[in-house]
Amino acid sequence: MPNPLHDQVADALLGAYASGVPISPLQDKFGPLTIDDAYAIQLRQVDSWLASGRRILGHKVGLTSAAMQRQLGVNRPDFGHLTDTMFFAENAPIDFEAFLQPRIEPEVAFVLKRSLTGPGVTVAAAVAAVDFVLPALEVIDSRIADWKIGIVDTIADNASSGGVVLGSRPVRLADVDLRLAGCVIHRNGQLAGTGAGGAVLGSPIDALVWVANVLGVHGVTLEAGHVILPGSMTASIPFGEGDVVTTTVAGLGSVTARMGVHA
Repeated sequence: MPNPLHDQVADALLGAYASGVPISPLQDKFGPLTIDDAYAIQLRQVDSWLASGRRILGHKVGLTSAAMQRQLGVNRPDFGHLTDTMFFAENAPIDFEAFLQPRIEPEVAFVLKRSLTGPGVTVAAAVAAVDFVLPALEVIDSRIADWKIGIVDTIADNASSGGVVLGSRPVRLADVDLRLAGCVIHRNGQLAGTGAGGAVLGSPIDALVWVANVLGVHGVTLEAGHVILPGSMTASIPFGEGDVVTTTVAGLGSVTARMGVHA
């Protein structure tokens, strides 16, 4: 059933994308909102993107690590949608003006060879559905001013999605233990963080199971060929004009993202 408040909030967030100007925290601007409201608002925006010709190429899980939950003051994971416009080529300059207040974080990326439909997805089913994994850098962004977000804000804002840069060396899941895989992230040649796959809900596979089952409740299937980002292995770091960020994940290799400079 249409909800005028959901439309109003979704329009405000879409307006922030268009104007480049963040908006106030949603609870301050629009009054009390529930998590169900927030997901409905997210889906209103997804519908708008699909109507404009974008395609869904995957999903992301956010707020899976204790570091990210502490950093943003929330206590549970969330999910968002990845569209075709969110994927950037490794080493190619990313348009700085496409973002409002970007940060970046190291992840692994699952690429599926078969679909997953929850609820009821098990670890075994998730493992069997994965074609290969890649090192990845996710650019997160917020349409909420100064990153003053709670769980409702980030869910409504498509889980603070921005973009993703994928590495180019696929690795079979059987060839790496993602729980124990350590990572380092460097910004402009300086060490900016360290982490491990176990920071992501105990294992990135557990995050894949979580999102398959939660999306299944909403009638959404994780499709074959889609990319699933299970969550960051470290706290996010700033990603501004001219920055070069590289993450190296043990067993997976490295991936580099470059933020362009505004002319």
